[in-house]
Amino acid sequence: METFNLVILILDATLRTSTPLVLAALAGMFSERSGTINLALEGMMLGGAFAAASVAYYLGNPWFGLLAAIAATILLSLLHGFACITHKGNQVVSGMAINILMSGLTALVGIALFAQGGKTPALDRGSRFQPITFPGAEAMADVPVIGPIYSELLSGHNILVYIAFVAVPFSWWVMYRTRFGLRLRAVGENPGAVDTAGISVVLMRYRAVICSGILVGMSGAYLSIAQGASFLQDMTAGKGYIALAAMVFGKWRPFPTMFACLLFGFLDAVATRLQGVNLPGIGEVPVQAIQALPYILTVILLAGFIGKAVAPKSLGRPYVKER
Repeated sequence: METFNLVILILDATLRTSTPLVLAALAGMFSERSGTINLALEGMMLGGAFAAASVAYYLGNPWFGLLAAIAATILLSLLHGFACITHKGNQVVSGMAINILMSGLTALVGIALFAQGGKTPALDRGSRFQPITFPGAEAMADVPVIGPIYSELLSGHNILVYIAFVAVPFSWWVMYRTRFGLRLRAVGENPGAVDTAGISVVLMRYRAVICSGILVGMSGAYLSIAQGASFLQDMTAGKGYIALAAMVFGKWRPFPTMFACLLFGFLDAVATRLQGVNLPGIGEVPVQAIQALPYILTVILLAGFIGKAVAPKSLGRPYVKER
């Protein structure tokens, strides 16, 4: 039973650590399915996290913080779209420029506003998203097997965790069961044919990057006002890049992408549990080696151990309308 409880605790931590990855990976999927590479997820997450923590601190309400994060990341998405879609700039360069910009800008504005070395003040309970306890969770806690699953694994997460995992089937429905999703996928595969059918390629790609901005804004807000209690400089710690790796691992499809994010989250959760533990025949594993596990897995997966991942055919190619 002790082993079972340990597994439940690790899975519980997996859901929490996977949430920002799921939201960011879905954000990247919408953008890249339309043909626009979005390497800016890291910078957008930073911008969203800073906006959420700042507004939640001043207004004392996490929902206003979430809206501020989404507004900030939509603006960054439109900036990326303006450079890549309207002016047909290099999409990789634009994405990296936004990452570098937000890494410095969030620290600069944080110092100017709060004078705390680039971080925001700690948020009180009313300014953060709190865990949601399901009905009867406490009463069922001592029930064997079912009790820990219900009270620990399913109950006790904040609203953004549940939104993230509901967003996966919703994204699948939008992508594969709606006219918007059909057109979005067509734009990423054959924009010329879409244009011939009288559908604006530019408008579809802008709508896709806006969808991307909404999702990645939630991801950034989760880091600073749900999982954490403030914004810290460079607090994303590469999560935007890991989300991109998960999206490629999932082959630009919602459910495989979610499972890839859960794999990364599981490694992160296990790494936390392994810190300070003596393993048989190995001894205590260095903290740095444990923390590097998710990034090592990223390199391994992207090195070709995931099978052939076929990207949308027009990914990264600006569309030039034929006259």
